[in-house]
Amino acid sequence: MATIGHNNLNAKLVLLGDMGAGKSSLVLRFVKGQFLEFQESTIGAAFFSQTLAVNDATVKFEIWDTAGQERYHSLAPMYYRGAAAAIIVYDITSSDSFTRAKKWVQELQKQGNPNMVMALAGNKADLEDKRKVTAEEARVYAEENGLFFMETSAKTASNVNDIFYEIAKRLPRAQPAQNPAGMVLVDRPAEGTRAASCCS
Repeated sequence: MATIGHNNLNAKLVLLGDMGAGKSSLVLRFVKGQFLEFQESTIGAAFFSQTLAVNDATVKFEIWDTAGQERYHSLAPMYYRGAAAAIIVYDITSSDSFTRAKKWVQELQKQGNPNMVMALAGNKADLEDKRKVTAEEARVYAEENGLFFMETSAKTASNVNDIFYEIAKRLPRAQPAQNPAGMVLVDRPAEGTRAASCCS
């Protein structure tokens, strides 16, 4: 068993949601502290990694940012299979985006890792004057479905780091004999970077 204070946890995290909800912008803000006013659509998926220190552990997120276009939907299971966590993103200015987010939640509940930590992110919170989905409606939905909920803004960075930290805090601390799917526990920080694999 790893000693407390020296836990290094690798966790696969997937972002799912409708095209234009701001998945790539959230990741870019979290990993690089950047925001691009015009973000090109993701093709297939993009991979990022970021490490956080949380309580007694260091959590290295292996982040898969999936494409939101419907034509890439069939690829999604390849990315969420074995994931320890998921952020389902919707745009607070689009009711359709919220409806699509609910469909992703249903799919993960049926086919995802049963121990997956799931977060619902109401993105573009800076566009309050164009809001179509109330925070209360999303909060109630999240509570009823076992997700935690935050409104975020990749543009202003509001709650972006917080949602990743909250996921890191909620990840089950893996035991060597019985690692939950998508989790790898190492006694000390690994030298270099592990090879990326979408389907581990």
